[in-house]
Amino acid sequence: MDMTMAAEDLKAVVNRLRRAQGRIAGVIGMIEEGRDCEDVVTQLAAASRALDRAGFAIIATGLQRCLTDEDMAAPADREQMRARLEKLFLSPA
Repeated sequence: MDMTMAAEDLKAVVNRLRRAQGRIAGVIGMIEEGRDCEDVVTQLAAASRALDRAGFAIIATGLQRCLTDEDMAAPADREQMRARLEKLFLSPA
């Protein structure tokens, strides 16, 4: 499955990833400065949410495309997609 997204969707995902990147850089700086643990964890949680939302946007776009793709009409193709999604969501990180 290729990474084809509408320009608007792609821009939103890239923005979320950049936001997460900035938060992670901030977390690293906070740790190096010896900042308060609660502040660090708050920023780390925000970075995690940004990554989760970017991942969800990518997955949702891919699913939408797969569900509307005529080539996915064959049962074998649907089963292969189900197996790939199961591996993605149920495999340990």
